[in-house]
Amino acid sequence: MCLIAFAWQPDSPLPLRLIANRDEFHARPAAALSSWPDAPHIVGGRDLEAGGTWLAVNRQGRVAALTNVRDPLMATPLAAPSRGALVRQALECKDPSVWLQTLAENGAQRYAGFNLLVGDQHVLWHLHRGRQSTHLQRVTPGVHGLSNADLDTPWPKLTHVCQRLSENLNEDLQDHWPDRVKQAIQDTRTAPLERLPDTGIELILEQQLSAAFILGETYGTRATTWLSLHDGEYITITEESFGPSGTHLGEIRLKVPINA
Repeated sequence: MCLIAFAWQPDSPLPLRLIANRDEFHARPAAALSSWPDAPHIVGGRDLEAGGTWLAVNRQGRVAALTNVRDPLMATPLAAPSRGALVRQALECKDPSVWLQTLAENGAQRYAGFNLLVGDQHVLWHLHRGRQSTHLQRVTPGVHGLSNADLDTPWPKLTHVCQRLSENLNEDLQDHWPDRVKQAIQDTRTAPLERLPDTGIELILEQQLSAAFILGETYGTRATTWLSLHDGEYITITEESFGPSGTHLGEIRLKVPINA
């Protein structure tokens, strides 16, 4: 994942609403949203090259999602494990808070930079592994976003999607909020030069990556995924898949009952 916006409202009938884009090389093999054959308690898309995922849920009502951190000055450790494996570990560990604390203190530094969200209807955690620090925090209620920097770093595409999400949190719209937010997260317009973040890459590439929905023949947005966590009952999760230059490949919608 390279762009995630979410509303965290732990005392509401919809504790978590999340929408995200996955940006990746189109040639990298992936499986669409489904239950995993070797781990049927996990539901999500899957990277078939390394075996992990960018966003998935389990049948106990836990959600996990990942973005990479873009920082050319941050050295990648030798033989770094795939960051996508962290999502599976987050969904399979017995106690996420203990696992995340251990990872933050001793383990995250083995990986290239990442953001990891892990939560259920009661608590939501964010772990950031960056060049300057690795830190774990409980997410406060409200609308938040992640791209390829720390939580709520105000990149133009992120602030736009979060604003649209904030505007569509009326409970009467619980079944329709993604329709309105998708317009923002699937916006192909790039940011003006004066608003671009400086992540150390070439200006032309920085501007191309500033679009919420990235169009490209070899690299671009390959999936938009959104989910709603319905207070201890079920999770609805939908994935739209895309090919080169944004070609629409299909949509899958699943309802995952929560087995407490």
